[in-house]
Amino acid sequence: MLSLREALEFMLAAARAPDATEIIATLAANGRVLAQAQASTINVPSADNTQMDGYAVRAADCASGHATLAVTQRIPAGKVGQFLAPGNAARIFTGAMIPEGADAVVMQEQCESAAPDSVTVTVRHAPKSGEWIRRAGEDIVAGAIILAAGTRLRSQELGLAASVGLACLPVFRKLRVAVFFTGDELVMPGDAPAGQLAPGAVYNSNRFLLRALLDNLGCAVSDFGIVPDTLDATRATLRSAAREHDLIITSGGVSVGEEDHIKPALEAEGRLNMWQIAIKPGKPLAFGQLIGEGNQAFFVGLPGNPVSSFITFLLLVRPFILKLQGVSGSLAPRSFPMRADFDWVRPDRRNEFLRVRTNDAGHRMGRRPGRQPAGVRHCSRGHRALHSIFRITALGIHENYAAFFCQCARATWHVPGNIDRARRGGNGGRGASVAAAARRRLGQRASVRQVAAHGF
Repeated sequence: MLSLREALEFMLAAARAPDATEIIATLAANGRVLAQAQASTINVPSADNTQMDGYAVRAADCASGHATLAVTQRIPAGKVGQFLAPGNAARIFTGAMIPEGADAVVMQEQCESAAPDSVTVTVRHAPKSGEWIRRAGEDIVAGAIILAAGTRLRSQELGLAASVGLACLPVFRKLRVAVFFTGDELVMPGDAPAGQLAPGAVYNSNRFLLRALLDNLGCAVSDFGIVPDTLDATRATLRSAAREHDLIITSGGVSVGEEDHIKPALEAEGRLNMWQIAIKPGKPLAFGQLIGEGNQAFFVGLPGNPVSSFITFLLLVRPFILKLQGVSGSLAPRSFPMRADFDWVRPDRRNEFLRVRTNDAGHRMGRRPGRQPAGVRHCSRGHRALHSIFRITALGIHENYAAFFCQCARATWHVPGNIDRARRGGNGGRGASVAAAARRRLGQRASVRQVAAHGF
């Protein structure tokens, strides 16, 4: 049984980016992955311009801090001004080009004029040369790489590309993903009215969950629906899906029961490379490959339990899909320190994930006001038995999933902090008894430990 880290490393090592690319309009590139680095052909800004509404001046003319100048021109954004002679000022607006001869801008709040169209202005400020001027190329220099290959394009990247005039972008083709769901007990919403399900039947919520997750990642999804619980039907669907897809994902049938056919079907039609992960929930997870007619497809079999399926997708499948799409950089979860506001007295040898939520103290990311308990310092001096009591995992931050999971490793006890157990806030008054049990087990005084939060 592989650890979570080992499983993720194994899957990412097997992933390969698609070879095919296409050129698409920048307006249509949201969520796609950039296939080639993009450089700017222009300076941004293209010329010196003003950061403020005010007056373009010669700094030397205003050295007294109380200078009256003749207003000889008006320069809105998009217009080119004329040469500014000594003793003159130009009314100028944010983004407008600095006229030749001017070397500073004085904001309008520091100037006085009798009327908006007044022919004179009194400058009550001694500006320095360059004040409130944005220089040409200050944001982007012509020739600079603005987007690296492997970038997953979001709103900010698309805006950046457009700011240098890129109307089209080269991207990897969409990842082709096939999905199907096993279980004779599954029923689609709408096929049976709520409250009138047959005994043992359940609505196929995983279909909606998985399809939404894949849509959020920009995959081209083929849905093969619900497949009967037979080995022959499972094998036939795998063969069909392997012909024209890069990845096949299933939900259900990955355990070891007599009606769980995914594992034997995969072994018959391809190969099983990984089986079972040391996490809870989500232990049964199949990973392998299938050979179709002139095509090779990866396979991931998720558990049928919706929470298990959700967790394993975000922890393992999402990074794997990003790698298949050509996304570069670190794809593993990131960690942030937080504190747990509950106890967990049933530790498991596997990495365990509990549904939690942030509370009002969550913004402090693990630090509470006032004196820190001595135990924090005690732990930091190397008492390894007390380390990694809790690790908090924020799942799917990039996809705006409103879900936090507490990953418990060697969980023993904890003290109030800034996350609560979902559906049960607070520590339930069990902190003292749990700490006492920890003292008996570890043979030393119970200590406090900050947790770490992981995000994607």
